[in-house]
Amino acid sequence: MKTAAVILSCLSLAAAQTVRAQDGNTLLDETRKTALPVLPRVIGAMQAAVKEQGAVGAIPVCKEKAPALLQEMRQQTGWDIRRVSLRTRHPATGTPDAWEARQLADFDIQVANGARAEQLEVGAIVVAADGQRSYRYLKALPVAEVCLSCHGPADTLSPDLKAALARDYPQDRATGYAVGEVRGALSVRRPL
Repeated sequence: MKTAAVILSCLSLAAAQTVRAQDGNTLLDETRKTALPVLPRVIGAMQAAVKEQGAVGAIPVCKEKAPALLQEMRQQTGWDIRRVSLRTRHPATGTPDAWEARQLADFDIQVANGARAEQLEVGAIVVAADGQRSYRYLKALPVAEVCLSCHGPADTLSPDLKAALARDYPQDRATGYAVGEVRGALSVRRPL
């Protein structure tokens, strides 16, 4: 009788873990489908601004238009969606929390070991200290060639750009990147 109870308990636990894995896969797919379409819009706006107005002219797109696109997505979904980085340009909005910082550090390690930044993502069901459950998702944002005009080595940035960054982002730490590195990530927190 005791053995049957142990076996039944183990089977129940295994079934619960399978359901959680399926739930996690569903959440990952739904989150990708809903949140990721904002990235080409943000990237496209940045590329167009750099091409048309130069790096200095693109600063308002990064500072105002990209956050507005994310705000629009937050209003549509009710999810917390933002861009985060270990080396922030604007600490008030881009500083990662502990979970995001761990994932970003792991992304950096993976890239150092040969992974491609554009393929990195992570999703997990997380329980906060207050017992609230949420689904957390992080998608790496790789450094592309166009990014270097504002995020490359500081000694390659024009004096005009350095002055504009100092004016608009006095606590800027988002330079010194190379193509292929992780610039930051799109972060999503969905309440469950």
